Amino acid sequence: MGLRVKIGIAIAATAAVVAVLVGVLVHHRTVNAQLDLSGHTLDSRLQTTVQDRAAGIDTGRGLINPKDLPGPLRALVEHGRRGVYLELGGRTPYLWAATKLGPDIVALKRPYDREQQTVRALDRMLWAAGAAGTGLGCVVGLLVAHRLGRRLTVSAATAQRIAEGDLGARLPRTGNDEIAQLTAAVNTMAETLAGRLRAERDVTANIAHELRTPVAGLVTAAGLLPPSRPAEMVRERAERVRGLMEDVLEVARLDARTEEADQEVRPLGELVRRAVSASGQAGGQGGGTAAGTGGSTAGRGAPGAERAAGPAAVDGPAAVDGPVRVRVLADGLVETDPRRVERILVNLISNARRHGAEPVTVEVDGGLIRVRDAGPGFPEALLAHGPQRFRTSGGRGGPGLGLGLTIAAGQARVLGAGLRFANPSAGGAQATVDLRGALCPERDGGAGGAGATDGAAGAGESGAGGAADGR
Repeated sequence: MGLRVKIGIAIAATAAVVAVLVGVLVHHRTVNAQLDLSGHTLDSRLQTTVQDRAAGIDTGRGLINPKDLPGPLRALVEHGRRGVYLELGGRTPYLWAATKLGPDIVALKRPYDREQQTVRALDRMLWAAGAAGTGLGCVVGLLVAHRLGRRLTVSAATAQRIAEGDLGARLPRTGNDEIAQLTAAVNTMAETLAGRLRAERDVTANIAHELRTPVAGLVTAAGLLPPSRPAEMVRERAERVRGLMEDVLEVARLDARTEEADQEVRPLGELVRRAVSASGQAGGQGGGTAAGTGGSTAGRGAPGAERAAGPAAVDGPAAVDGPVRVRVLADGLVETDPRRVERILVNLISNARRHGAEPVTVEVDGGLIRVRDAGPGFPEALLAHGPQRFRTSGGRGGPGLGLGLTIAAGQARVLGAGLRFANPSAGGAQATVDLRGALCPERDGGAGGAGATDGAAGAGESGAGGAADGR
């Protein structure tokens, strides 16, 4: 139940309770006032009648020793007191007044229906006024709740934009109430957070940029070393440092939200097989060459990235027992940026291989691509908050910097695609890339077809891609 409904119900209920209380109070006060006035008038007439009778004047108004005198009034008169009594037992109510005159009881009686009709008319008016007041209170409550709810909804939407990375979003400042104070506090927090994040990104990007030239020189110098195991280790470490530096620069570019996708129409199954090949695997059902996407791959915690010298070549049929298995349940054409899609998939596949367990399955189902492994699954922090750079937990591949999945999420945002992480009940980890929004009608000779196509791959010696950055 929303806040608007709660406020409206609270105000309407308050109005209804107030109307009922006022109605009950007015009803009882009116009934008592009428009874007091009528009783006083009848008692005055009784006294006049008694005085006339005592003086020997018979006006014919009084009743002498009436048999239908109500019992409570008779008992009161028998004790020598004068009283007034309202009899409500019959069809017509009567108001009695009686007193003792010598051995006789003198009484007056008159119908009381006119007063009751007045009370019933008053009750109808009170019910109508109460209903109108409740309705008016409900309308006013809904208007007030709508105004407050609209302000809170706008505030919540803007806060969500800030949480999603739009650091320029601010809450509108209106009014001088508590919501306005909350708005000012949130805006101040957003400005402070934006300043800190910009400073952090600038420092990270500047460090990576300043390291670019010396690291390039280090890689070149390592390549000039004479062949030996120490020289090979130096070259490997230099490549990993360069890969990490490129990853940091790519994260900085994605954080700046200035990247734009280059749209092309490609078969989704082909993009998946190229990504498997680019991650250092042989993929697909036949031969072919896949261009590497470069950059480090996704991760749950691996430290850095290893890059191979060139693209992976695929020759001959795929082995069915390889560590990466491609299953095309339903292919389709997508209009997207192939390079960025391959980048996302290379990161996810390499992450699954490094931190999960075999078999690793890449499944194409329409516009959905699922990358599954049989490992321990994603950490709970990642499932709750998404990938965060430099914040990872250890996995089977060891702790890492968390840049891989951060890059995958950033590239998915550039494409307008969805990227979800889950731990299926059957075990393992599953990352799902949602490209259904990029699907386009199939063309003659294009990709398509129902029926599953399986392809698996063995580990390649010269694939592009490399180690994962961190679960």
